[in-house]
Amino acid sequence: MIPLAMADPNVDLTVRRIAGNPDLRQHLETLGFVTGAIVRVVAENSGNVIVNVKESRVAISNEAARHIYV
Repeated sequence: MIPLAMADPNVDLTVRRIAGNPDLRQHLETLGFVTGAIVRVVAENSGNVIVNVKESRVAISNEAARHIYV
């Protein structure tokens, strides 16, 4: 497992674990980052990571992306 922030772009990955405090985990779950979800890093931009998750494009901070393990 690696953090999403370290994943190669344009590769389909499966979310294995969400770490962090309960508020962060709840926020990420609301965005669609749940165990078993398929995600794809589209790009990195100014410290943010743009990710396709559940047919939506979402920008999250690099810090949040380090709490999503794929």
